[in-house]
Amino acid sequence: MTATQKPFSNIQLELLKLFPHNLNESDVKAIKKMLAKYFMEKAITEADKIAEEKGYTS
Repeated sequence: MTATQKPFSNIQLELLKLFPHNLNESDVKAIKKMLAKYFMEKAITEADKIAEEKGYTS
């Protein structure tokens, strides 16, 4: 890590603030699933936008 790099990203810092205590395994899995779904939907939306701009079809 260089002198200008932060040890945590902005989202990591926000998550650390939200969860000061240990969570049970089912809560951790549920949160991971929610985050994965969020990023999947974001990627699909961006891919759809690019496909539309480029005129791609199925």
